[in-house]
Amino acid sequence: MVFNIKDSKERRVIKEFPRQVKKIENVWIPMTDGAKLAATIWLPEDARENPVPAILEYIPYRKNDFTAIRDSVRHPYFAGHGYASIRIDIRGSGNSDGILLDEYLKQEHDDAIEILDWICEQEWSTGAVGMIGKSWGGFNSLQVAERQHPALKTIITLCSTDDRYADDVHYKGGNVLASDMLWWASTMFAYNARPQDPAVVGASWRDNWLNRLENTPPFVEKWLTHQRRDQYWKHGSICEDYSKIDIPVFAVSGWQDGYTNAVFRLLEHLPNESKGLIGPWAHEYPEVATPEPNIGFLQECLRWWDQWLKGIDTGIMDEPKLLSWIQDSELPQVTYESRPGKWVGDEAWPSENITMNKWWLQGRSIATEESTNGSPIVIPSVQEHGFYNGVFCPFGQPGDLPADQRLENGKAVVFTSAPLEETVELLGKPIFHAEFSVDQENAFIMAKVNDKAPTGESTMITWGMMNLNHLQSHEYPHALEPGKKYQVSVDLNVLGQQIPVGHSLELVLAPTYWPQAWPSPQPVNLTIYQNENTYLELPARRPQPEDKNAGAHFQVPETAEVMGKEVLREEKRTREVKHDLIHGIWILEDMSDEGKRKLRSNGVEHGSINKNTFSIKEKDPLSAKVTCEWELSVGRDDWQTRLESFSEMTSDQENFYLVNRLIAFENNKEIFQKEWKKTIKRDFQ
Repeated sequence: MVFNIKDSKERRVIKEFPRQVKKIENVWIPMTDGAKLAATIWLPEDARENPVPAILEYIPYRKNDFTAIRDSVRHPYFAGHGYASIRIDIRGSGNSDGILLDEYLKQEHDDAIEILDWICEQEWSTGAVGMIGKSWGGFNSLQVAERQHPALKTIITLCSTDDRYADDVHYKGGNVLASDMLWWASTMFAYNARPQDPAVVGASWRDNWLNRLENTPPFVEKWLTHQRRDQYWKHGSICEDYSKIDIPVFAVSGWQDGYTNAVFRLLEHLPNESKGLIGPWAHEYPEVATPEPNIGFLQECLRWWDQWLKGIDTGIMDEPKLLSWIQDSELPQVTYESRPGKWVGDEAWPSENITMNKWWLQGRSIATEESTNGSPIVIPSVQEHGFYNGVFCPFGQPGDLPADQRLENGKAVVFTSAPLEETVELLGKPIFHAEFSVDQENAFIMAKVNDKAPTGESTMITWGMMNLNHLQSHEYPHALEPGKKYQVSVDLNVLGQQIPVGHSLELVLAPTYWPQAWPSPQPVNLTIYQNENTYLELPARRPQPEDKNAGAHFQVPETAEVMGKEVLREEKRTREVKHDLIHGIWILEDMSDEGKRKLRSNGVEHGSINKNTFSIKEKDPLSAKVTCEWELSVGRDDWQTRLESFSEMTSDQENFYLVNRLIAFENNKEIFQKEWKKTIKRDFQ
């Protein structure tokens, strides 16, 4: 076990910054169409006499309540070190005007360009701007960078994607991502319906709220209408033309995050000055993320900002292009507080330190010797396969991770290696190649790799899936011919993982993966042919002498004094699999009560409860159902609002069926109720 930083539980609380900071609340930024966007700005007190570069975070998650606590740490920190740090609610969110009609619209990007213009006009601004964001803010930082505004000099993008179709919460490998498409749409459906604050916008808040309730759409209807990688998804996918980004990008993620794959693609295709950082973390900022070790990420941001916004040589460009945390092998747990391992550095990506090793199928085993033709392996559909495989994008909550895969292996076909004769370190993207046939016109394949301990425990280390109707492309799917042989390559999620001597590798294959993938309309028998076209490629990394210094510069996380709050309801998480033995029904219930708190700065109370249910009946793919329920509250004193939402997704042979309901309460009195229903034809799903 190697930790290249100090005790990761240590936090250095900063009470005084190099420059005194003032916070300017409820700033209105005018758009040319008359709309106003709500902003909070943290500035050095002397910025008008000594102008500073600006840092922009531009997201829809409500700066005055939902993200107020986290904003109270990051933005004052940047301001105290000589930056104007600006937090803006996207049009249609928080106290900003308008309605948020979808993710990453051209309107969102157009507004960002006007924001950059506005920043440049301020007397405290040097005219140099950086953008930072996690998830949505990471996505739109990349997308705004494409527009090449001259003031935008660099971005720090965390937990984001360059491909909105292939690598986001909607589709994966061309399959409907059943675990997340409806859930994330239901999240934004409820989030967007919250009201503005009357203490900020005045008496118009109620009319504006009713307008949002009536006209904010369930995003899932649009997302499910576009089941192919068409122009809808190409918009905002910077992988369409990487050359449009001509500024340095710092791309950050973690091995538990759902968006780690993009870091490798960005490093391969973006300007040479771009860098990547991947830790053991979930979908969160590295100074607070789990599992540990954390790093002093705010300090790393300052080094990046100083390099590209102030022209100071901070030494960050002398460090490896990619810093990665290679995780030690661990027995399976659904929650890890820490992941022992070591930092390694690669000077380029793709890296010369990586070799793709092939593992061939040999009966029910895999080996590094090339396979001779073996008997075909028929893999039947087991609809309940996948319940113990964790969530698509962990946020660091208890229970997010895959359980011991011995709970799953009997519902798929497993190919196991002999115990390894030497320890292997893996870094990069595994790929499974196969020659196959199926007995239905519509089918998909799921592949995953497990680390099997000598004592039998099986830890999932990577997985991927592919809609086999998308063999030619995600844009132009076609029906499969039953019995015909095809070849497929399935990209698995990138990984940084040690496999110790004496452990074995398990390759697991199946034509089902609920609730990650929506089931094929008919049960599928997938046949895998054991020959020279069927093998697993794993990216083995050769340790380098320089690795001992990788990450040695990381400091203990720093934090400012966090905004005060009163906890009104504690957080709670439950995640349970239920099996009705008599009727063959499997149900996963996932409930997250994020608690309720009162902010001392403005008196706002806010809380949320989310319950997601995934169910399926054995041998019946058309029984698949997802329901997502939300309860959100926002209020202050005698102004109290509550939202309740319900979303459901089902299907038959031909169609998907969506139901979305929204109910709004003011001071416990129902003031609004509406239901949306939509039928959408299945398009090779």
